[in-house]
Amino acid sequence: MKHILISTGLFFAATTLFAQMKPPSGPPKSPPATASATSGGKTITIKYSSPRVRGREGKIYTKDGLISHDPHYPVWRAGANAATTLETNTDLMIGDLNVPAGTYTLFVDISDPSHWVLIVSKATGEWGLAYDPSKDLGKTPMTMSKPPGLVEDLTYALSLHGGSGKLTLAWEWVSASVPIMVH
Repeated sequence: MKHILISTGLFFAATTLFAQMKPPSGPPKSPPATASATSGGKTITIKYSSPRVRGREGKIYTKDGLISHDPHYPVWRAGANAATTLETNTDLMIGDLNVPAGTYTLFVDISDPSHWVLIVSKATGEWGLAYDPSKDLGKTPMTMSKPPGLVEDLTYALSLHGGSGKLTLAWEWVSASVPIMVH
């Protein structure tokens, strides 16, 4: 009988505690986002989590900035939370890198602020901090530019016209792009 009373008391205490817990307030700090482009039935999709600058302007890409806390810095997961994923139902050329149809993880080497390098990894389904260079499909240089204004939300953009286009990553005062071509 004593065990039943103790178990019942613990059950009610736990129920009361869970009932008082507040749900997360506001939208997620790095909500999921998708960029997609289609040309002639050939589709490219990037799925990522989009962090915000949130008052950290000038403190994102520096050696002691936000991204420097990633364990593989200066290789950045190019997003937040789960790994940024590239899915393609066709073979691609991304810059000078041949990418067969499939699913990949994207990283960016930001060691040189003027010359970023896009890394396409064969590893998939992982948290964004699990970079393993032995699983790289390859790397390709990106073209750097400055957007016309502060980009508050990390954004990927894909454009395809007649089988060629561009993949662009923009956040804060940085924009990096690379040409893409479908086979």
